[in-house]
Amino acid sequence: MEKVIIAEKLKLFSEHWSPKIVGELNGQHIKLAKLQGEFVWHTHDHEDEMFLVLEGVLKIEFRDKTIVLNKNEFLIVPKGIEHRPFAENEVSLMLFEPISTLNTGNTESELTKHTLDRI
Repeated sequence: MEKVIIAEKLKLFSEHWSPKIVGELNGQHIKLAKLQGEFVWHTHDHEDEMFLVLEGVLKIEFRDKTIVLNKNEFLIVPKGIEHRPFAENEVSLMLFEPISTLNTGNTESELTKHTLDRI
């Protein structure tokens, strides 16, 4: 059992779209990530995703709308819903996802991370 200091963990990396595992909870990975620019359209067929914005403004685009998340706001994207995160400026966020979750879901791209670092 160790306390996790989020600000210190965020200082350990600078790359965008490369989530880092900072904990596990009941079959879920707790991840930190930094985002900037647009991600790929994708769907998670078997997993819900929770995006919690720590710093910045994150837009999550859906085919019929866009939801804007500010600092200390979160959104749960239900499984099977196509979405694309987008950040005009750098965003730091925490993700809660089942361990099986691939960051790009059903879409393989240069942003797909099959193995995540633990920090």
